[in-house]
Amino acid sequence: MAAAAGDGGGEGVHEERGAPGDDSTSGAESLDRLYPAVGAARPPRKRTTSQCKSEPPLLRTSKRTIYTAGRPPWYNEHGTQSKEAFVIGLGGGSASGKTTVARMIIEALDVPWVVLLSMDSFYKVLTKQQQEQAASNDFNFDHPDAFDFDLIISTLKKLKQGKSVTIPIYDFTTHSRKKEWKTLYGANVIIFEGIMAFADKMLLELLDMKIFVDTDSDIRLVRRLRRDIGERGRDIEGVIKQYNKFVKPAFDQYIQPTMRLADIVVPRGSGNTVAIDLIVQHVHSQLEERELSVRAALASAHQCHPLPRTLSVLKSTPQVRGMHTIIRDKETSRDEFIFYSKRLMRLLIEHALSFLPFRSCTVQTPQGEDYEGRSYSGKQITGVSILRAGETMEPALRAVCKDVRIGTILIQTNSNTGEPELHYLRLPKDISEDHVILMDCTVSTGAAAMMAVRVLLDHDVPEDKIFLLSLLMAEMGVHSVAYAFPQVKIITTAVDKKVNNLFRIIPGIGNFGDRYFGTDAPPDWSDDTLDT
Repeated sequence: MAAAAGDGGGEGVHEERGAPGDDSTSGAESLDRLYPAVGAARPPRKRTTSQCKSEPPLLRTSKRTIYTAGRPPWYNEHGTQSKEAFVIGLGGGSASGKTTVARMIIEALDVPWVVLLSMDSFYKVLTKQQQEQAASNDFNFDHPDAFDFDLIISTLKKLKQGKSVTIPIYDFTTHSRKKEWKTLYGANVIIFEGIMAFADKMLLELLDMKIFVDTDSDIRLVRRLRRDIGERGRDIEGVIKQYNKFVKPAFDQYIQPTMRLADIVVPRGSGNTVAIDLIVQHVHSQLEERELSVRAALASAHQCHPLPRTLSVLKSTPQVRGMHTIIRDKETSRDEFIFYSKRLMRLLIEHALSFLPFRSCTVQTPQGEDYEGRSYSGKQITGVSILRAGETMEPALRAVCKDVRIGTILIQTNSNTGEPELHYLRLPKDISEDHVILMDCTVSTGAAAMMAVRVLLDHDVPEDKIFLLSLLMAEMGVHSVAYAFPQVKIITTAVDKKVNNLFRIIPGIGNFGDRYFGTDAPPDWSDDTLDT
């Protein structure tokens, strides 16, 4: 597929250039490990699909701000990932308009959770000698050896698999990586752009679609001058010297030959609306092929089985039964509902903490005597609430766990598809080493709870370190979570037997969030619609 005419746009927001490389330009060695020979047979590409979005749930373009929708399920009823992100590789010379084309594709796609990943973030760390060469514009940043392909490939693999990844941030004024790294997670579509996007065999295998942006060399030079002088503090002599010595020869030797590997060539970049439309249509077709219906599968699976061993229900003492009577009563005032819900939450949290690992220890009492006791043997406890109802359990957790860290996940049901969608998450750093208490007030089908658990697993939290806490659960939800994640501990104060055809827990408690916060539920609400 080829393209039409157009004006290319300048490199934008995520475009970053200038980092490690090797002075040598021994093309034979590098080309051997790079793209396949011209005569080599091209293996059929696996067309996969989708999930993806970067940090904030919006994209700002020069004309408007696009708010993305929620991320639909990327796993099946077994809790395992059943679709990968669709990866678009975007190659072309320096300042050819790759980032502008990428932003146009993102805007035209109008699909949730898109990640724009720049190859410029993956320059190698320079040695002291290389730093000196870079300062005098004598270091070759446009050679394949300048890039950390191992890190690129491992990062792209994880991101494609739906995992959370950290991305280095490159400082183009100092030619070095910054200390802080950026976290990316959750991709329906990944757009990977860079001058060497097609210059490695293993990297090529990860790309589901390859696009080459072909722009006239004079236009690219003008754009590079404007960018490097205006944005990166370079002087005109240094930019021209670097362009003639490294950029142009590298384009001729390493970049232009990869055009033959592209599925679509986009001449002059952003002005080529025909090519952009072709790209968008193809990606949409790939995403539609892999749409999932998780909630419907949950409603028919794993039922009529005994409750799992991973479930622990708070003992139904007269006190607990009495509190349930009050909060289930539709005539209970909001103040009383809040008061007795909080009491139950505190009991639930205390009960859950007893399942954490403890080790024996000896302390000395004020009387000088030894006491054989127990102490928590984990590293740290983190609470994660599923908004909005789950956040009502945070005070109870804070009351009994000193210095506990708190994260949040917002999951809501799509009113058109009935499927849960991930809209927002904020998790503490290094959560993978913690015991995580996942909190929601009601769980009916378990669709939202499963999504939240999947998010934690994608952030490398071990399954056996996740504790799902809920005031009230339906048997369907218990079975769904336990079947998908058999090592997750499920802890609740009560389990109701039924869920009706609107996915409401029967006899249930009503919409917990609306009763707690004093908001009105829509006429077709279900327990999962806003709260789980």
